[in-house]
Amino acid sequence: MSGTAAVVLAGGSGSRSGRAGNKVYLPAGGRPLLAWSLRTFQQSPLIARIILVVRGVDRAAARAVLQAEPTPKLQRVLQGGASRHDSEHAGLEALATAIESAAVDLVCIHDAARPFVAPGLIARVLEAARRTGGGVPGLPLSDPVLLRSEGAQQPSLVPTADLRLMQTPQAFRALRLLQAFRRAAEAGFTGVDTAETAQRFSDLQVEVVEGDPDNVKVTYAEDLAIVEELAAVRLGRSHGG
Repeated sequence: MSGTAAVVLAGGSGSRSGRAGNKVYLPAGGRPLLAWSLRTFQQSPLIARIILVVRGVDRAAARAVLQAEPTPKLQRVLQGGASRHDSEHAGLEALATAIESAAVDLVCIHDAARPFVAPGLIARVLEAARRTGGGVPGLPLSDPVLLRSEGAQQPSLVPTADLRLMQTPQAFRALRLLQAFRRAAEAGFTGVDTAETAQRFSDLQVEVVEGDPDNVKVTYAEDLAIVEELAAVRLGRSHGG
């Protein structure tokens, strides 16, 4: 699909995973997490171009991944900002000329620390973005949520039927999203994810689509064991196992 771009964010650290350095360069199945993400977007027929956003200190590591993982759709590797929000904005501005000329009409933003994004999930969020303006994946909460209010002696149980654990990629109509981030910059606003900025600074309707339990984000040490198991399954499939 010629009008669709992916911005892959590779700016995380490994502080909560218990590993030094950026977690997206940690291996799963012998391949860095970032390489798994790039491969899926490269192979997707729905994605025409890729922007990779990295930390300045990780440029050498990113080059090493790209040398081992050819990514012809990759148009640019650029340095991100001080926050995730700033890195999202940098990725969108790198596409600004294509967006404003309508060469890119949809964009999806993905955390490289989610190495096993499935092609079907990419399709679902893009379909929702084309249909309503924005598509984000979410999973139902499986555990109870307690909220402790200031001054309350006991926490209260929060109904979770309408709550979702949000994932990436999050996809949106590109021009409206770029404009939203520019308005957010003028207001000094920093969003926790792409959808928050879109909802606060545009009229885009955001549709929640079915997420994927295998679309795990590596945050803690135990997550590394999970993605290692997922990598083994995928490698087994590719080898006919």
